[in-house]
Amino acid sequence: MALIMKIIGIAVLAILIAGVVGLAYLSFTSTTPDVRLVNGRLRSCPPTPNCVSSESNAPHAHVEPLRFTKPPVAAWADLKTSIRVLGGTIVEEQDGFLWATFTSRLFHFVDDMEFRLVAEEGVIQLRSGSRVGRSDLGINSERVKRLRVLFEERQVSGSHGG
Repeated sequence: MALIMKIIGIAVLAILIAGVVGLAYLSFTSTTPDVRLVNGRLRSCPPTPNCVSSESNAPHAHVEPLRFTKPPVAAWADLKTSIRVLGGTIVEEQDGFLWATFTSRLFHFVDDMEFRLVAEEGVIQLRSGSRVGRSDLGINSERVKRLRVLFEERQVSGSHGG
């Protein structure tokens, strides 16, 4: 009986190690996507459940855009501050488009978050997606919720940053 338990323990440990090595491999082999607007809109989400977008029509991927009442320049500054507070890194910003990345502590997976300012509608369209894997366990959706709270707090408080 002790031998069987030892064998089971070794097998479980081997499976865990293989899983960790596999996740680390995914992290290190992920490539930077071609982040840009496509026909004036954010990139589409893939059919996998690891991406959300305010410009998606797919029920599993749709989230609401960020809405603002401040002048667009102040709302954009609030967005950048909210991204930084949430732990993101702004990679690129140009003409009402912003790309930020978020890196997980464990395995250093990188998720891309993109924003498009639509000043005349008082909204900021957004997309958040994982670079690798099929599922993100709801991480991108949760990140959007947390970003929305930070952004809306800044909209109400009147403070902003840049």
